[in-house]
Amino acid sequence: MTPTVFIDGEAGTTGLQIRQRLESRSDLRLLSIDPERRKDAEARAELLNSADAVILCLPDAAAKEAVSLVTSPKVKIIDASTAYRTASGWTYGFAELGPDQRTAIAASKRISNPGCYPTGFIALTRPLVDAGLIPTDWPITVNAISGYSGGGKGLIEEFEAEAAAGSSDAFRTYGLTLQHKHVPEMQKYGGFDHPPLFAPSVGRYAQGMIVEVPLQLWALPEAPKPQDLLKALSEAYKRERFVSVATAEEIHALQMARAGAGGFNADLDPEALNGTNQMKLYVFGNAQTGQARLVALLDNLGKGASGAAVQNLNLALGLPEAAGL
Repeated sequence: MTPTVFIDGEAGTTGLQIRQRLESRSDLRLLSIDPERRKDAEARAELLNSADAVILCLPDAAAKEAVSLVTSPKVKIIDASTAYRTASGWTYGFAELGPDQRTAIAASKRISNPGCYPTGFIALTRPLVDAGLIPTDWPITVNAISGYSGGGKGLIEEFEAEAAAGSSDAFRTYGLTLQHKHVPEMQKYGGFDHPPLFAPSVGRYAQGMIVEVPLQLWALPEAPKPQDLLKALSEAYKRERFVSVATAEEIHALQMARAGAGGFNADLDPEALNGTNQMKLYVFGNAQTGQARLVALLDNLGKGASGAAVQNLNLALGLPEAAGL
């Protein structure tokens, strides 16, 4: 039988993009709630328990409420909120995390979709921790910028209204209390003993993001070279469809581009992978100074949200992993 899927919160930014990726598929059937009853707990409970798989695109509290309404043991839940990302009994939905992660996702009935920033951070750092190139107790730092769509409807409306009024600020930094809700999953799945120092910002563009981890290689044990980091990342993702690693030749070309224009060398476009489930990783290094900048490029609403949710849905339902992507 054709599996059924209910998106609880399909009117939101992530929910809309998930629906767009699923609605033309013939290998599953979407269930929808009457818009007038979307806040009716009884109506939601009926759909939540009748579907083979449910994708929750809700705030944390609403996601927890939705999970509490599921009583059917057959329903598989994919939660896009932060409510269960480090919770016991939930499988982390980053299929590329390790060799057994796909099997774990496929076997699970409770899957937590990763956050957009953690997707880039974990992809960059976890293979290096596993390879022993970064110690688990290292004081790691991550800087990132995302399009304003990552902030939900409120921030989208604010930025678009300000743009119409002629606002000129290019970006804003935030998370100044150093308690961003993505940090716990960064620490846990990055493999670190301590919380990363996370410096996020939002740009005046809709979607797409760059996540960057700077490293003082000379201070690391064994003082690895930039090529050691590149080799470890390339090996980790060499068979992956949705995560790729830039070659040494690509990286060199970016480093040399516009070299005479004031030093603006690695000129990456955060919107380059928009609309895809792709993520590309880079290692920009300088062997002489013993420094490196690890960079992840992805769509915060693609591999960082809706694309990852569809990828997890496919795995959970035993469908081709790349279907709809």
